[in-house]
Amino acid sequence: MDARDAAAPPRFEVKAPANAPNVVIILIDDMGFGTSSTFGGPVNMPTLARMASNGVKFNRFHTTALCSPTRTALLTGRNHHVNNAGAIMELATAFPGNTGVRPLSVTPLAEILRLNGYSTSAFGKYHETAPWEVSVSGPYDRWPTRSGFDKFYGFIGGETNQWAPAIFDGTVRVEVPRDATYHFTTDMTNQAIAWARFQKSMTPEKPFFMYFAPGATHAPHHVPVEFADRYKGKFDAGWDQLREETFARQLKLGIVPAGTKLTKRPAEIPAWDSLSEDEKRLFRRQMEVYAGFAEHTDLEVGRLVQSIEAMGQLDNTLFIYVVGDNGASAEGGPAGSYNEMLALNGIVSDVASQLPHLGEWGGPKTFPHFAVGWAHATNTPFQWTKQVASHFGGTRNGMVMQWPKGITAKGELRSQFHHVIDIAPTVLEAASIPQPKTVNGIPQRAMDGVSMLYAAADAKAPGRRPTQYFEMFGNRAIYHEGWTAVTRHSIPWLSVPLPKVADDKWELYNIDEDFSQANDLAASNPAKLKELQAVFEQEAIKNHVYPIDDRRVERFDAAIAGRPDLMGSRTSLTLYEGMRGIMENAFINVKGRSYSVTAEIEVPTAGANGVIIAQAGRFGGWSMYMKGGRAHYVYNFGGLEYYTASSKASLTAGKHTVRYEFAYDGGAPGSGGQGRLLVDGQVAGEVRVARTMPFIFSADEGVDVGVDDETPVTPEYAEGNNRFTGRILKVTVEMTPPPKK
Repeated sequence: MDARDAAAPPRFEVKAPANAPNVVIILIDDMGFGTSSTFGGPVNMPTLARMASNGVKFNRFHTTALCSPTRTALLTGRNHHVNNAGAIMELATAFPGNTGVRPLSVTPLAEILRLNGYSTSAFGKYHETAPWEVSVSGPYDRWPTRSGFDKFYGFIGGETNQWAPAIFDGTVRVEVPRDATYHFTTDMTNQAIAWARFQKSMTPEKPFFMYFAPGATHAPHHVPVEFADRYKGKFDAGWDQLREETFARQLKLGIVPAGTKLTKRPAEIPAWDSLSEDEKRLFRRQMEVYAGFAEHTDLEVGRLVQSIEAMGQLDNTLFIYVVGDNGASAEGGPAGSYNEMLALNGIVSDVASQLPHLGEWGGPKTFPHFAVGWAHATNTPFQWTKQVASHFGGTRNGMVMQWPKGITAKGELRSQFHHVIDIAPTVLEAASIPQPKTVNGIPQRAMDGVSMLYAAADAKAPGRRPTQYFEMFGNRAIYHEGWTAVTRHSIPWLSVPLPKVADDKWELYNIDEDFSQANDLAASNPAKLKELQAVFEQEAIKNHVYPIDDRRVERFDAAIAGRPDLMGSRTSLTLYEGMRGIMENAFINVKGRSYSVTAEIEVPTAGANGVIIAQAGRFGGWSMYMKGGRAHYVYNFGGLEYYTASSKASLTAGKHTVRYEFAYDGGAPGSGGQGRLLVDGQVAGEVRVARTMPFIFSADEGVDVGVDDETPVTPEYAEGNNRFTGRILKVTVEMTPPPKK
């Protein structure tokens, strides 16, 4: 038969349901309930305010108390332990509920929408990929573009330098412009606007799903100085006064109900009036920078919203604006830190070491985090902070929904109890797409969440979430039918011996009457406490919460945590020129060990300069490089101390072997050691390294051969112009046995 005489068969094509809305989920990082002006806080966030006035705001919405767990729960509709995300990906262990690997029975929301006719995209922070899978060897199954997103532009880990980020477009590492005005939040917004316009130009009838997750306001708190300066003097009265002022606004706005009590400041956080003038001077600027960072981020969100309106898509776009993936962060420690990587290593910064950085706070030469007192204040009216999943200071976040075509309420408050797992079912209901029973032949675990559209439609509708558990680092709670039973097991910024989990003291709150968890009823109602503890036990077993793991920084070491390690038992790794961006968890671990770095290079007639190999950057790391024809090796301890071994003579033209040997002292993590530099087998320089980074160099800056990307390990060579001018044949990093004593 001739094709000219045959009727073409109809083409099968999956299309989204008629009139399915575009969906934009905005997720801010590390922002407490009492931060934004919409929820009574001191920070001007006009986009959030406009969205609240055109939609509904929720004052009893909850997260998991930490980054990765909240994100996996949001994007799957399942509890975080079901996603094997009991903590952040970098702290995964071998135990069920904490392995860091999303099971195939949990298909993400983005993939469900993509399979049902949506275009899908993610911009900004991801932090849901197991760290040993972040390399060119993959697998890429749990990267964004294999998790339902057609487009991804952002960073894979938990944080990035906003001035010099480590960015992926899909799975490809990209270089960002070397521009003094560059800022990642602006960049990702530009990318998001361009994608949405392109998608609607090409397929105007096809709805899109966009996950817009800035790195802000997670540390490092990086923002153009003019935004920080908008808040000059506004926090001079300190964090205790800020809590009082925020609480008064919350009562006036009705964000908290009449009769709510302001919870007390924990004894572990100092009173503002007890601080020295130097402390107050430092801490004020910390909060000014944070507030400017928050406002800057909201204004970038506003650009995105305006672009969607300009495309004529606003009326049928469901916006869900989640104002924090957990409570405000206390991870900076009692005095905050000019370099958050120190805090993540359990190194407490003092005020004296930070004051020299005061004038550049929030700029490219800092990697800052504010003090604990500000975290507590921006979580008003609740107790505690991020990581403390027992109390609402760690888990309650503001949330706003706007959908002009689907939500008729304007400027109204909703107080039904909800959780981040309820977002995915909400989106599916709005799109008229059922939850799948199987995907690619694999039976699916039903979503744990429930849709919130009923609440958006009716402020008086009975809540549909009767029960929700919480757990993070041993801090745990259960919500059940208007009550919470909670136990705070640990405090994020204190490295102290912890009690046995079985010995934890539980508290009891009737939150239908006690919005802020201020009145502990455990002693007066032991029967109710026992009832709720039994409910927690049931939920914990059902969701793979056990065994409880209260370890923190030590779990950065894969050997201690028991999770997979790309390097495994290898003691040697050979690298070649052009290998760049090798993430720390995919690289051989030189921390707390004796090691050597051996480079075989070729120096041209004109001499050589530039980086041979570098790990991490300005805020901690190491580098082997040449300058002025001489060979150097530098160890950067948290940007505070630099230990350099250098050759005295220049290297002649031709092939050479440059080797650095480090003999670790042993003892506690972070101990020092002796380093020596050899050229062609002869000792050329020595250095005593007093301290080393114990657990982590960087959350985003990796290992580069032949260049030092993002930020430089040492100011001895330039940022962005440090490529090696000779030839690198190979570089071998090798673990060596410690010297005999």
